[in-house]
Amino acid sequence: MQQNQQSDALRLDGVAHSYGPNQVLTGIDLHVAPGEVVALAGENGAGKSTLMRIIGGYLAPGAGRVTWQGTPVPADLHRAEAQGIKLVHQEFALLPDMTVAENIHLGCEPLRFGLIDRARMRRDSAAALALLNARIDPDTPMARLPVASWQIVELAKAFHARPRLLLMDEPTAVLGRDETAALFARIRSFTATGGAVIFTSHRLDEVREIANRVTVLRDGRITLDRPTAEVSEHDIASAMVGREMSDLFAPRIAPAASAPILKVEGLTVRREIGAPVQDAGFSLHPGEVLGIAGLVGSGRTEMMEALAGLRPATARRFTLRGQDRPLPRSREAWRLGIAYLTEDRKARGLLLDKSLVVNADLTLGALRGAAVIDAKGERARYLAAQARFDIRAASAETAAGKLSGGNQQKLLLAKTLAPEPDIVILDEPTRGVDIGAKAQIYHLIAELAAAGKAVAVISSELPELIGLAHRILVMDRGRVAGVLTQPENGHLTEGEILRLGLGLANQELSA
Repeated sequence: MQQNQQSDALRLDGVAHSYGPNQVLTGIDLHVAPGEVVALAGENGAGKSTLMRIIGGYLAPGAGRVTWQGTPVPADLHRAEAQGIKLVHQEFALLPDMTVAENIHLGCEPLRFGLIDRARMRRDSAAALALLNARIDPDTPMARLPVASWQIVELAKAFHARPRLLLMDEPTAVLGRDETAALFARIRSFTATGGAVIFTSHRLDEVREIANRVTVLRDGRITLDRPTAEVSEHDIASAMVGREMSDLFAPRIAPAASAPILKVEGLTVRREIGAPVQDAGFSLHPGEVLGIAGLVGSGRTEMMEALAGLRPATARRFTLRGQDRPLPRSREAWRLGIAYLTEDRKARGLLLDKSLVVNADLTLGALRGAAVIDAKGERARYLAAQARFDIRAASAETAAGKLSGGNQQKLLLAKTLAPEPDIVILDEPTRGVDIGAKAQIYHLIAELAAAGKAVAVISSELPELIGLAHRILVMDRGRVAGVLTQPENGHLTEGEILRLGLGLANQELSA
Protein backbone atom coordinates (compact mmCIF):
# COMPACT_ATOMS: atom_id res chain seq x y z
CA MET A 1 0.00 0.00 0.00
CA GLN A 2 1.69 3.20 -1.19
CA GLN A 3 1.67 6.03 1.36
CA ASN A 4 1.91 9.76 0.81
CA GLN A 5 5.54 10.73 1.52
CA GLN A 6 4.59 13.64 3.77
CA SER A 7 2.47 11.39 5.99
CA ASP A 8 5.00 8.59 6.31
CA ALA A 9 6.51 8.14 9.75
CA LEU A 10 8.86 5.44 8.42
CA ARG A 11 10.25 4.97 4.89
CA LEU A 12 12.44 2.18 3.56
CA ASP A 13 13.60 2.71 -0.01
CA GLY A 14 15.52 0.00 -1.86
CA VAL A 15 16.86 -1.61 1.33
CA ALA A 16 19.08 -4.63 0.75
CA HIS A 17 21.42 -6.62 2.93
CA SER A 18 23.64 -9.67 2.73
CA TYR A 19 25.77 -11.76 5.04
CA GLY A 20 28.77 -12.62 2.91
CA PRO A 21 27.46 -14.32 -0.25
CA ASN A 22 24.01 -14.85 1.32
CA GLN A 23 21.60 -12.15 0.12
CA VAL A 24 18.88 -11.89 2.80
CA LEU A 25 17.07 -8.69 1.70
CA THR A 26 16.61 -7.33 -1.81
CA GLY A 27 14.98 -4.04 -2.82
CA ILE A 28 12.68 -3.56 0.17
CA ASP A 29 10.32 -0.58 -0.12
CA LEU A 30 8.14 -0.14 2.97
CA HIS A 31 6.24 2.93 4.19
CA VAL A 32 4.47 3.14 7.56
CA ALA A 33 2.20 6.05 8.47
CA PRO A 34 1.54 7.46 11.95
CA GLY A 35 -1.25 5.52 13.66
CA GLU A 36 -0.71 2.45 11.48
CA VAL A 37 -0.10 -1.17 12.54
CA VAL A 38 1.80 -3.19 9.96
CA ALA A 39 2.17 -6.95 10.39
CA LEU A 40 5.37 -8.35 8.94
CA ALA A 41 4.86 -12.00 8.04
CA GLY A 42 7.08 -14.62 6.45
CA GLU A 43 8.71 -17.98 7.00
CA ASN A 44 11.74 -18.29 9.25
CA GLY A 45 14.71 -17.20 7.16
CA ALA A 46 12.61 -14.84 5.01
CA GLY A 47 14.54 -11.80 6.29
CA LYS A 48 12.10 -10.43 8.90
CA SER A 49 14.58 -10.28 11.78
CA THR A 50 17.26 -8.62 9.66
CA LEU A 51 14.76 -6.02 8.46
CA MET A 52 13.59 -5.30 12.02
CA ARG A 53 17.20 -4.94 13.20
CA ILE A 54 17.91 -2.44 10.42
CA ILE A 55 14.83 -0.37 11.28
CA GLY A 56 15.70 -0.57 15.00
CA GLY A 57 19.22 0.78 14.51
CA TYR A 58 21.03 -2.46 15.32
CA LEU A 59 22.34 -2.96 11.80
CA ALA A 60 23.27 -0.74 8.84
CA PRO A 61 21.64 -1.73 5.54
CA GLY A 62 23.96 -2.94 2.81
CA ALA A 63 22.11 -0.70 0.36
CA GLY A 64 19.12 1.63 0.35
CA ARG A 65 17.85 4.22 2.79
CA VAL A 66 15.82 4.13 6.02
CA THR A 67 14.28 7.33 7.37
CA TRP A 68 12.11 7.98 10.40
CA GLN A 69 10.11 11.23 10.42
CA GLY A 70 12.35 12.50 7.61
CA THR A 71 15.63 11.76 9.42
CA PRO A 72 17.95 8.86 8.50
CA VAL A 73 17.87 6.05 11.06
CA PRO A 74 21.41 5.61 12.43
CA ALA A 75 23.00 2.18 12.76
CA ASP A 76 23.28 2.84 16.47
CA LEU A 77 20.83 1.35 18.98
CA HIS A 78 20.98 4.19 21.50
CA ARG A 79 20.68 6.95 18.91
CA ALA A 80 17.74 5.14 17.25
CA GLU A 81 16.02 4.79 20.63
CA ALA A 82 16.63 8.49 21.25
CA GLN A 83 14.65 9.11 18.05
CA GLY A 84 11.72 7.17 19.52
CA ILE A 85 12.31 3.76 17.90
CA LYS A 86 12.07 0.72 20.18
CA LEU A 87 12.62 -2.91 19.20
CA VAL A 88 11.21 -5.64 21.45
CA HIS A 89 13.10 -8.84 20.67
CA GLN A 90 11.59 -12.29 20.86
CA GLU A 91 14.54 -13.19 23.11
CA PHE A 92 14.00 -11.55 26.50
CA ALA A 93 16.44 -8.82 27.55
CA LEU A 94 15.58 -9.14 31.24
CA LEU A 95 17.73 -10.02 34.25
CA PRO A 96 16.34 -12.89 36.35
CA ASP A 97 17.97 -11.80 39.62
CA MET A 98 16.43 -8.32 39.48
CA THR A 99 12.85 -7.36 40.29
CA VAL A 100 10.17 -6.52 37.75
CA ALA A 101 10.46 -2.79 38.58
CA GLU A 102 14.26 -2.86 38.29
CA ASN A 103 14.02 -4.50 34.86
CA ILE A 104 11.41 -2.05 33.56
CA HIS A 105 13.63 0.88 34.60
CA LEU A 106 16.98 -0.70 33.68
CA GLY A 107 19.21 2.09 32.37
CA CYS A 108 16.64 4.82 33.11
CA GLU A 109 16.27 4.64 36.90
CA PRO A 110 14.57 7.72 38.45
CA LEU A 111 16.66 9.60 40.99
CA ARG A 112 15.78 11.48 44.16
CA PHE A 113 18.52 13.42 45.97
CA GLY A 114 21.11 11.53 43.90
CA LEU A 115 19.75 8.09 44.88
CA ILE A 116 17.51 5.68 42.99
CA ASP A 117 13.88 6.50 43.79
CA ARG A 118 12.56 2.98 44.34
CA ALA A 119 9.11 4.11 45.44
CA ARG A 120 8.64 5.90 42.12
CA MET A 121 10.01 2.86 40.25
CA ARG A 122 7.34 0.70 41.88
CA ARG A 123 4.55 3.20 41.13
CA ASP A 124 5.58 3.68 37.50
CA SER A 125 6.01 -0.05 36.98
CA ALA A 126 2.60 -0.80 38.46
CA ALA A 127 1.07 1.79 36.11
CA ALA A 128 2.87 0.32 33.06
CA LEU A 129 1.73 -3.20 33.96
CA ALA A 130 -1.84 -2.02 34.60
CA LEU A 131 -2.00 -0.70 31.03
CA LEU A 132 -1.47 -4.32 29.93
CA ASN A 133 -4.06 -5.52 32.44
CA ALA A 134 -1.32 -7.49 34.21
CA ARG A 135 -1.47 -8.40 37.88
CA ILE A 136 2.25 -8.66 38.55
CA ASP A 137 3.86 -7.33 41.72
CA PRO A 138 6.68 -4.91 40.70
CA ASP A 139 8.79 -6.20 43.61
CA THR A 140 8.76 -9.81 42.36
CA PRO A 141 12.14 -11.15 41.16
CA MET A 142 11.92 -12.12 37.48
CA ALA A 143 13.21 -15.64 38.22
CA ARG A 144 9.97 -16.40 40.08
CA LEU A 145 7.71 -15.56 37.14
CA PRO A 146 6.47 -17.87 34.36
CA VAL A 147 7.54 -17.24 30.77
CA ALA A 148 4.26 -15.49 29.82
CA SER A 149 4.87 -12.91 32.55
CA TRP A 150 8.38 -12.30 31.23
CA GLN A 151 6.85 -11.30 27.90
CA ILE A 152 4.41 -8.96 29.62
CA VAL A 153 7.24 -7.30 31.58
CA GLU A 154 9.25 -6.94 28.36
CA LEU A 155 6.28 -5.19 26.73
CA ALA A 156 5.64 -2.98 29.77
CA LYS A 157 9.31 -1.97 29.65
CA ALA A 158 8.98 -1.04 25.96
CA PHE A 159 5.86 1.07 26.43
CA HIS A 160 7.38 2.72 29.52
CA ALA A 161 10.20 4.04 27.29
CA ARG A 162 7.54 6.13 25.45
CA PRO A 163 8.51 5.17 21.87
CA ARG A 164 6.80 6.53 18.76
CA LEU A 165 7.73 3.57 16.54
CA LEU A 166 7.40 0.20 18.24
CA LEU A 167 8.86 -2.93 16.62
CA MET A 168 7.70 -6.21 18.17
CA ASP A 169 9.03 -9.66 17.29
CA GLU A 170 6.46 -12.39 18.01
CA PRO A 171 4.97 -10.51 21.01
CA THR A 172 2.09 -12.99 21.52
CA ALA A 173 4.04 -16.24 21.11
CA VAL A 174 3.87 -17.07 24.83
CA LEU A 175 0.72 -15.12 25.74
CA GLY A 176 -2.74 -16.52 26.37
CA ARG A 177 -5.97 -15.15 24.98
CA ASP A 178 -6.58 -12.61 27.77
CA GLU A 179 -2.99 -11.32 27.75
CA THR A 180 -3.10 -10.97 23.96
CA ALA A 181 -6.39 -9.05 24.13
CA ALA A 182 -4.86 -6.67 26.69
CA LEU A 183 -1.79 -6.13 24.49
CA PHE A 184 -3.95 -5.40 21.45
CA ALA A 185 -5.98 -2.88 23.45
CA ARG A 186 -2.72 -1.18 24.45
CA ILE A 187 -1.53 -1.14 20.82
CA ARG A 188 -4.79 0.51 19.75
CA SER A 189 -4.37 3.20 22.42
CA PHE A 190 -0.76 3.71 21.32
CA THR A 191 -1.62 4.14 17.64
CA ALA A 192 -4.60 6.38 18.46
CA THR A 193 -2.06 8.96 19.66
CA GLY A 194 -0.04 8.71 16.43
CA GLY A 195 2.34 5.90 17.35
CA ALA A 196 3.29 3.41 14.64
CA VAL A 197 3.76 -0.35 15.10
CA ILE A 198 5.44 -3.08 13.08
CA PHE A 199 5.20 -6.58 14.48
CA THR A 200 6.02 -10.05 13.28
CA SER A 201 3.69 -12.93 14.03
CA HIS A 202 3.04 -16.47 12.86
CA ARG A 203 -0.54 -16.32 14.17
CA LEU A 204 -2.43 -15.22 11.09
CA ASP A 205 -5.75 -14.79 12.90
CA GLU A 206 -4.09 -12.23 15.17
CA VAL A 207 -2.51 -10.51 12.19
CA ARG A 208 -5.95 -9.99 10.71
CA GLU A 209 -7.32 -8.78 14.04
CA ILE A 210 -4.79 -6.07 14.90
CA ALA A 211 -2.99 -4.99 11.71
CA ASN A 212 -4.16 -2.33 9.25
CA ARG A 213 -1.83 -3.77 6.65
CA VAL A 214 0.04 -7.01 6.01
CA THR A 215 3.48 -7.13 4.43
CA VAL A 216 4.83 -10.58 3.55
CA LEU A 217 8.51 -11.38 2.98
CA ARG A 218 9.69 -14.44 1.09
CA ASP A 219 13.36 -15.04 0.33
CA GLY A 220 14.18 -11.43 1.21
CA ARG A 221 11.59 -9.85 -1.09
CA ILE A 222 8.12 -8.44 -0.48
CA THR A 223 5.54 -10.76 -2.04
CA LEU A 224 2.41 -9.13 -0.61
CA ASP A 225 1.69 -5.66 0.79
CA ARG A 226 -2.02 -4.95 1.13
CA PRO A 227 -4.64 -3.72 3.59
CA THR A 228 -5.64 -6.51 5.95
CA ALA A 229 -9.31 -6.19 5.00
CA GLU A 230 -8.45 -7.18 1.43
CA VAL A 231 -6.66 -10.46 2.18
CA SER A 232 -7.53 -13.78 3.83
CA GLU A 233 -5.34 -15.95 6.04
CA HIS A 234 -5.08 -18.28 3.06
CA ASP A 235 -3.73 -15.40 0.90
CA ILE A 236 -1.14 -14.53 3.54
CA ALA A 237 0.01 -18.13 4.00
CA SER A 238 0.30 -18.71 0.25
CA ALA A 239 2.34 -15.50 -0.15
CA MET A 240 4.65 -16.68 2.65
CA VAL A 241 5.43 -20.13 1.26
CA GLY A 242 4.83 -19.64 -2.45
CA ARG A 243 2.37 -22.53 -2.65
CA GLU A 244 -1.16 -23.44 -1.65
CA MET A 245 -1.61 -24.36 2.03
CA SER A 246 -4.74 -26.51 1.75
CA ASP A 247 -2.72 -29.49 3.01
CA LEU A 248 -1.66 -27.82 6.27
CA PHE A 249 -2.99 -30.75 8.35
CA ALA A 250 -2.69 -34.39 7.37
CA PRO A 251 -5.95 -36.38 7.23
CA ARG A 252 -6.91 -37.54 10.72
CA ILE A 253 -7.07 -41.35 10.84
CA ALA A 254 -9.07 -42.90 13.68
CA PRO A 255 -6.86 -45.13 15.85
CA ALA A 256 -7.67 -48.82 16.15
CA ALA A 257 -9.61 -49.78 19.27
CA SER A 258 -7.15 -50.74 22.00
CA ALA A 259 -6.51 -50.60 25.72
CA PRO A 260 -4.87 -47.36 26.88
CA ILE A 261 -1.09 -47.40 26.99
CA LEU A 262 -1.20 -44.88 29.84
CA LYS A 263 -3.86 -44.10 32.41
CA VAL A 264 -3.66 -41.81 35.41
CA GLU A 265 -6.12 -41.15 38.23
CA GLY A 266 -5.97 -38.57 41.02
CA LEU A 267 -2.85 -36.79 39.73
CA THR A 268 -1.90 -33.88 41.98
CA VAL A 269 1.07 -31.60 41.41
CA ARG A 270 2.50 -29.97 44.50
CA ARG A 271 2.00 -26.24 44.76
CA GLU A 272 5.06 -24.46 43.42
CA ILE A 273 5.59 -21.43 41.23
CA GLY A 274 2.99 -21.79 38.50
CA ALA A 275 -0.39 -23.45 38.58
CA PRO A 276 -0.90 -26.61 40.62
CA VAL A 277 -2.88 -29.59 39.35
CA GLN A 278 -5.57 -31.22 41.46
CA ASP A 279 -7.06 -34.70 41.12
CA ALA A 280 -6.53 -34.95 37.34
CA GLY A 281 -7.22 -38.11 35.42
CA PHE A 282 -7.20 -39.23 31.79
CA SER A 283 -6.06 -41.99 29.45
CA LEU A 284 -3.92 -42.08 26.32
CA HIS A 285 -4.20 -44.73 23.59
CA PRO A 286 -1.76 -46.00 20.95
CA GLY A 287 -2.30 -44.28 17.61
CA GLU A 288 -4.09 -41.35 19.25
CA VAL A 289 -3.36 -37.61 19.29
CA LEU A 290 -4.74 -36.16 22.52
CA GLY A 291 -4.91 -32.36 22.54
CA ILE A 292 -4.41 -30.54 25.85
CA ALA A 293 -6.18 -27.16 25.92
CA GLY A 294 -6.67 -24.50 28.59
CA LEU A 295 -5.85 -20.91 29.40
CA VAL A 296 -2.36 -19.85 30.49
CA GLY A 297 -2.02 -20.93 34.12
CA SER A 298 -4.60 -23.72 33.84
CA GLY A 299 -2.05 -26.43 34.70
CA ARG A 300 -1.55 -27.96 31.24
CA THR A 301 2.24 -28.01 31.31
CA GLU A 302 2.49 -28.91 35.00
CA MET A 303 0.26 -31.96 34.51
CA MET A 304 2.27 -33.35 31.60
CA GLU A 305 5.64 -32.52 33.18
CA ALA A 306 4.57 -34.60 36.18
CA LEU A 307 3.96 -37.61 33.92
CA ALA A 308 7.43 -37.17 32.44
CA GLY A 309 9.03 -37.04 35.90
CA LEU A 310 9.93 -33.38 35.62
CA ARG A 311 7.79 -32.10 38.50
CA PRO A 312 7.06 -33.52 41.99
CA ALA A 313 3.58 -35.05 42.02
CA THR A 314 1.44 -37.83 43.45
CA ALA A 315 -1.19 -40.04 41.80
CA ARG A 316 -3.85 -42.29 43.21
CA ARG A 317 -3.14 -44.67 40.35
CA PHE A 318 -0.70 -44.64 37.43
CA THR A 319 -1.02 -47.46 34.92
CA LEU A 320 1.49 -47.95 32.12
CA ARG A 321 1.01 -50.72 29.56
CA GLY A 322 -1.52 -52.39 31.85
CA GLN A 323 0.72 -52.39 34.95
CA ASP A 324 0.27 -50.17 38.01
CA ARG A 325 3.45 -48.45 39.08
CA PRO A 326 4.68 -45.27 40.84
CA LEU A 327 5.02 -42.05 38.87
CA PRO A 328 8.42 -42.14 37.18
CA ARG A 329 11.35 -39.82 37.68
CA SER A 330 12.80 -38.02 34.68
CA ARG A 331 15.41 -40.48 33.40
CA GLU A 332 13.18 -43.42 34.33
CA ALA A 333 10.38 -41.92 32.22
CA TRP A 334 12.66 -41.86 29.20
CA ARG A 335 13.61 -45.51 29.80
CA LEU A 336 9.92 -46.37 30.04
CA GLY A 337 9.34 -44.85 26.61
CA ILE A 338 7.84 -41.51 27.70
CA ALA A 339 9.32 -38.51 25.88
CA TYR A 340 8.66 -34.87 26.69
CA LEU A 341 9.37 -31.94 24.34
CA THR A 342 9.72 -28.71 26.32
CA GLU A 343 7.90 -25.50 25.38
CA ASP A 344 11.13 -23.52 25.91
CA ARG A 345 13.60 -24.82 23.37
CA LYS A 346 16.22 -22.14 24.02
CA ALA A 347 16.48 -22.31 27.82
CA ARG A 348 15.59 -25.98 28.45
CA GLY A 349 15.73 -27.81 25.14
CA LEU A 350 18.91 -27.09 23.22
CA LEU A 351 22.52 -26.17 23.88
CA LEU A 352 22.60 -23.14 21.61
CA ASP A 353 26.40 -22.81 21.51
CA LYS A 354 26.92 -26.49 20.63
CA SER A 355 26.80 -28.11 17.19
CA LEU A 356 23.77 -29.73 15.60
CA VAL A 357 25.48 -33.10 15.95
CA VAL A 358 25.88 -32.69 19.71
CA ASN A 359 22.30 -31.46 20.19
CA ALA A 360 20.66 -34.20 18.15
CA ASP A 361 22.38 -36.83 20.31
CA LEU A 362 21.77 -35.25 23.73
CA THR A 363 18.93 -37.56 24.77
CA LEU A 364 20.53 -40.79 23.58
CA GLY A 365 23.84 -39.75 25.13
CA ALA A 366 22.19 -39.12 28.50
CA LEU A 367 20.44 -42.50 28.37
CA ARG A 368 23.62 -44.34 27.36
CA GLY A 369 25.69 -42.63 30.03
CA ALA A 370 28.82 -43.63 28.11
CA ALA A 371 32.09 -42.07 29.22
CA VAL A 372 33.52 -42.23 25.69
CA ILE A 373 31.89 -40.08 23.01
CA ASP A 374 30.97 -41.98 19.86
CA ALA A 375 31.76 -39.15 17.41
CA LYS A 376 31.27 -41.28 14.29
CA GLY A 377 27.94 -42.63 15.53
CA GLU A 378 26.78 -39.15 16.62
CA ARG A 379 27.41 -37.76 13.15
CA ALA A 380 25.65 -40.65 11.41
CA ARG A 381 22.63 -40.28 13.69
CA TYR A 382 22.49 -36.54 13.04
CA LEU A 383 22.61 -36.99 9.26
CA ALA A 384 19.73 -39.48 9.50
CA ALA A 385 17.78 -37.01 11.68
CA GLN A 386 18.55 -34.16 9.30
CA ALA A 387 16.96 -36.08 6.44
CA ARG A 388 13.99 -37.28 8.51
CA PHE A 389 13.14 -33.89 10.02
CA ASP A 390 14.29 -31.69 7.11
CA ILE A 391 16.71 -29.67 9.25
CA ARG A 392 18.16 -27.01 6.99
CA ALA A 393 21.70 -25.98 7.91
CA ALA A 394 24.93 -25.34 6.05
CA SER A 395 26.93 -27.75 8.20
CA ALA A 396 26.48 -30.38 10.89
CA GLU A 397 28.93 -28.35 12.97
CA THR A 398 26.76 -25.21 12.89
CA ALA A 399 25.83 -23.98 16.38
CA ALA A 400 22.16 -24.63 17.17
CA GLY A 401 21.68 -20.96 18.07
CA LYS A 402 22.47 -19.98 14.47
CA LEU A 403 19.44 -21.81 13.08
CA SER A 404 16.06 -20.22 12.36
CA GLY A 405 13.28 -20.87 14.87
CA GLY A 406 11.66 -23.54 12.70
CA ASN A 407 14.90 -25.46 12.23
CA GLN A 408 15.70 -25.21 15.94
CA GLN A 409 12.29 -26.73 16.66
CA LYS A 410 12.91 -29.56 14.20
CA LEU A 411 16.28 -30.18 15.86
CA LEU A 412 14.55 -30.33 19.24
CA LEU A 413 12.06 -32.85 17.84
CA ALA A 414 14.94 -34.93 16.48
CA LYS A 415 16.63 -34.92 19.90
CA THR A 416 13.38 -35.77 21.72
CA LEU A 417 12.33 -38.58 19.39
CA ALA A 418 15.78 -40.15 19.04
CA PRO A 419 15.05 -42.96 21.57
CA GLU A 420 11.90 -43.92 19.57
CA PRO A 421 9.47 -43.46 22.51
CA ASP A 422 6.00 -45.01 22.56
CA ILE A 423 4.46 -42.00 24.37
CA VAL A 424 5.28 -38.55 23.04
CA ILE A 425 4.32 -35.38 24.94
CA LEU A 426 4.76 -32.21 22.87
CA ASP A 427 4.44 -28.88 24.68
CA GLU A 428 3.71 -26.03 22.22
CA PRO A 429 5.46 -27.89 19.36
CA THR A 430 4.97 -25.07 16.81
CA ARG A 431 5.59 -22.03 18.99
CA GLY A 432 7.57 -19.37 17.14
CA VAL A 433 7.82 -21.26 13.85
CA ASP A 434 6.57 -20.24 10.44
CA ILE A 435 3.63 -21.69 8.54
CA GLY A 436 5.80 -23.95 6.39
CA ALA A 437 7.56 -25.50 9.40
CA LYS A 438 4.17 -25.83 11.11
CA ALA A 439 2.85 -27.93 8.25
CA GLN A 440 5.91 -30.20 8.46
CA ILE A 441 5.48 -30.64 12.22
CA TYR A 442 1.74 -31.33 11.84
CA HIS A 443 2.45 -34.08 9.31
CA LEU A 444 5.17 -35.51 11.58
CA ILE A 445 2.67 -35.72 14.46
CA ALA A 446 0.19 -37.53 12.19
CA GLU A 447 2.95 -39.94 11.14
CA LEU A 448 3.81 -40.68 14.78
CA ALA A 449 0.17 -41.53 15.52
CA ALA A 450 -0.13 -43.63 12.35
CA ALA A 451 2.92 -45.60 13.52
CA GLY A 452 1.09 -46.47 16.76
CA LYS A 453 2.68 -43.88 19.03
CA ALA A 454 0.49 -42.22 21.65
CA VAL A 455 0.87 -38.45 21.26
CA ALA A 456 -0.24 -35.67 23.62
CA VAL A 457 -0.05 -32.10 22.26
CA ILE A 458 -0.28 -29.04 24.52
CA SER A 459 -1.12 -25.93 22.51
CA SER A 460 -2.45 -22.43 23.04
CA GLU A 461 -3.73 -22.39 19.45
CA LEU A 462 -7.18 -23.97 19.35
CA PRO A 463 -7.26 -24.33 15.52
CA GLU A 464 -4.06 -26.36 15.87
CA LEU A 465 -5.61 -28.77 18.36
CA ILE A 466 -8.81 -29.03 16.32
CA GLY A 467 -6.80 -29.88 13.21
CA LEU A 468 -4.55 -32.44 14.93
CA ALA A 469 -6.33 -34.18 17.79
CA HIS A 470 -8.71 -37.12 18.02
CA ARG A 471 -9.77 -35.98 21.50
CA ILE A 472 -9.18 -32.70 23.35
CA LEU A 473 -8.73 -32.59 27.13
CA VAL A 474 -9.52 -29.14 28.55
CA MET A 475 -7.96 -27.81 31.76
CA ASP A 476 -9.52 -25.15 33.98
CA ARG A 477 -7.71 -23.84 37.07
CA GLY A 478 -5.73 -27.00 37.71
CA ARG A 479 -8.53 -29.49 37.07
CA VAL A 480 -9.68 -31.47 34.06
CA ALA A 481 -12.83 -29.65 32.96
CA GLY A 482 -13.74 -32.29 30.38
CA VAL A 483 -12.61 -34.34 27.40
CA LEU A 484 -14.15 -33.70 23.97
CA THR A 485 -14.14 -36.25 21.15
CA GLN A 486 -14.00 -35.12 17.54
CA PRO A 487 -17.21 -35.91 15.65
CA GLU A 488 -16.95 -38.62 12.99
CA ASN A 489 -17.72 -36.24 10.14
CA GLY A 490 -16.52 -32.79 11.10
CA HIS A 491 -14.59 -30.94 13.78
CA LEU A 492 -15.04 -29.60 17.26
CA THR A 493 -15.47 -25.84 17.48
CA GLU A 494 -13.42 -23.31 19.42
CA GLY A 495 -16.60 -22.36 21.31
CA GLU A 496 -17.04 -25.88 22.66
CA ILE A 497 -13.46 -25.91 23.94
CA LEU A 498 -13.64 -22.40 25.38
CA ARG A 499 -16.82 -23.17 27.30
CA LEU A 500 -14.91 -25.77 29.28
CA GLY A 501 -11.70 -23.75 29.57
CA LEU A 502 -13.55 -20.73 30.94
CA GLY A 503 -15.67 -22.74 33.36
CA LEU A 504 -18.83 -22.10 31.31
CA ALA A 505 -19.72 -25.67 30.42
CA ASN A 506 -23.37 -25.09 31.21
CA GLN A 507 -23.57 -21.55 29.87
CA GLU A 508 -23.56 -19.97 26.42
CA LEU A 509 -20.59 -17.85 25.44
CA SER A 510 -21.44 -14.36 24.28
CA ALA A 511 -20.85 -13.67 20.62
